[in-house]
Amino acid sequence: MVKMNDSKQTYYLTSEAILKYFMSNSEHIETLILCKGTEINIATTDFNLYEALGSIENRDNFSLSKLIKFLEVVKIEPAPKKILTHERVEELRKLSKI
Repeated sequence: MVKMNDSKQTYYLTSEAILKYFMSNSEHIETLILCKGTEINIATTDFNLYEALGSIENRDNFSLSKLIKFLEVVKIEPAPKKILTHERVEELRKLSKI
């Protein structure tokens, strides 16, 4: 989703998009985060980040440096929380094609 804000575009990342970034399955999102310029804002909610991180399994090739870069670049906004269920993890992994 893109929202105009003070002549800057704001990209809101979903749980699926964040999981794709962490698992190296989205070149577009990775480029957006790694090469973020001053003309855009990238945002998500703490709940989206929680769902993405909670969907990573031990067998996945997760890079801690990607998480650090994500936290440097992305504005994280508060959101209502729900319990992350096994069913939601499976849904996110399917949507992210992991």
